[in-house]
Amino acid sequence: MRIKPGWVVLALVTLYALVVTVVSNQNRRQLAALREEMRGLEARLVQGPEGFAFPLPGACLPKDQDNWPGAPRAYRKGQNPGFVFVNGESCVPVVYGMGVVAAGSGEVIKAETAYKENTPAEFAALLEAVANGAGPVQMDRLRGREVWIRHADGLVTVYAHLSEIAPGVRVGAKVKKGDLIGKVGNSGTLAAAQKSRANARLLFELWDGEPDKDKFFGQDMRREALPAQAKVRFGLE
Repeated sequence: MRIKPGWVVLALVTLYALVVTVVSNQNRRQLAALREEMRGLEARLVQGPEGFAFPLPGACLPKDQDNWPGAPRAYRKGQNPGFVFVNGESCVPVVYGMGVVAAGSGEVIKAETAYKENTPAEFAALLEAVANGAGPVQMDRLRGREVWIRHADGLVTVYAHLSEIAPGVRVGAKVKKGDLIGKVGNSGTLAAAQKSRANARLLFELWDGEPDKDKFFGQDMRREALPAQAKVRFGLE
């Protein structure tokens, strides 16, 4: 549900009244707490759940449901955790080296700038090792070069299979919605292990908490319900 302007005004007026009351009572500790609450409210209004955009400008929900969150996988604990954008499926060309942007404003909490690609033998061994599920370290190898951004309310977006990470994108850096954070690639895939640029893709995940531990957007969601929920979450036309 989108936040209505009237609700915003009512919330701010209520908080202002509380602040005035606290000031009159000279309760500095409560005043500081209320100010913090107001800052949190402002953050939620600016970057709420509906405020995200897809990381490829102009992209749409992938046409093939196998590229949706929750699609079956032989690894990754049986489910795909995000949207997989590939060429011919996503309303925009998806080619090696095209720009990837932040889906929302936040702080970078992971940037795999030193990622080393698998060899073909290492990739084959990795797939065998994750046949019954992948742990966090194995997931990092499967995602390839990646960036994680923490947003308001603890939501985290993941951008994976990048060919490179944009200059200045490092742990602790602040980014705004639409900022360039990297480029499409195929890192972490068999093609990359074979030193090919084929099968370029972007894996984009949205987690309500810590990736690989908490819940991803689309998890346990009925397939027919996902387009409507994506429209709400990402503001799709």
